[in-house]
Amino acid sequence: MDIQVRVWRQQDSSDKGRMESYDVKDISPDASFLEMLDVLNEKLILDGDDPIAFDHDCREGICGACSMVIDGVAHGPEKATTACQLHMRHFKDGDKIDVEPWRAAAFPVIKDLVVNRGNLDKIIAAGGYITAPTGAAPEAHATPVPKKDADLAFEAATCIGCGACVAACPNGSAMLFTAAKVAHLGLMPQGQPERDTRVLDMLQAQDDAGFGGCTNMGECSQVCPKGIPLTLIGRLNSDYRKALRKQL
Repeated sequence: MDIQVRVWRQQDSSDKGRMESYDVKDISPDASFLEMLDVLNEKLILDGDDPIAFDHDCREGICGACSMVIDGVAHGPEKATTACQLHMRHFKDGDKIDVEPWRAAAFPVIKDLVVNRGNLDKIIAAGGYITAPTGAAPEAHATPVPKKDADLAFEAATCIGCGACVAACPNGSAMLFTAAKVAHLGLMPQGQPERDTRVLDMLQAQDDAGFGGCTNMGECSQVCPKGIPLTLIGRLNSDYRKALRKQL
């Protein structure tokens, strides 16, 4: 395949940034999108140019490191697929593909396609934990968990913290991320001691970090590579109201 890639180039957060076009030739349809960028970077290095900076780690759709908007869609055109698991066979020979970083006030650009997602860590630090007694591990079946709750908690826990929900949201909101983190702990018996403080503190941290407010547009769940449902935001709002009432 021969394609043209238009990539956002930005030296740092103070740089205005611009789109630059590159021709990439003889790419295998079985290559992943990141492998295509690797090939392009090898050519740029051989030509003495600055390679394109982009985040990646496991390249297995698990870690959430890969973060880029491909043709206007976070992670690209394939649903429930991270950018590292997107393959070139989903594009056509001769295509022109636009690649940009996450666009959100809470995600300042470090360089090119790399953004600082440390504000998501601040949300986790505010309440993404449980209180557990020290000592030996408890018996596996000592605390029964209803299967329905276990399934819902597991679904929420599949969030990989990539930030696609923030990038897709017109408001730059992290509500789907926060809702998933609150739900996967709040649904389990072990997460009950901090249930009220967790939701209050994590939402406060979200606001303090500069994320926008949620207006239920639903773009977040559409681009989530793990299919986190929008209903978790409703659960989060319910938990938040209950926690506020207990403070009165």
